[in-house]
Amino acid sequence: MRVLLDLERCQGHNRCYALAPEIFDVDDYGIAVLLDDGEVPPGLEDKAMLAIANCPEFAISLADSTNAGTAS
Repeated sequence: MRVLLDLERCQGHNRCYALAPEIFDVDDYGIAVLLDDGEVPPGLEDKAMLAIANCPEFAISLADSTNAGTAS
């Protein structure tokens, strides 16, 4: 499983980091950063889905076969 982050949508609410710090970090400006290129470690799929569901800007999505190489 892999997540994607749309940096143009991210507004720095940091809900993703609060819910899944194993998958997300934040930069010096409070904007989300993907760890490990968005690869979700085994067993953390539920946390990734929770982060996706709680992003108020809809900046996080699941990678699929058509967009797997487009993470920002």
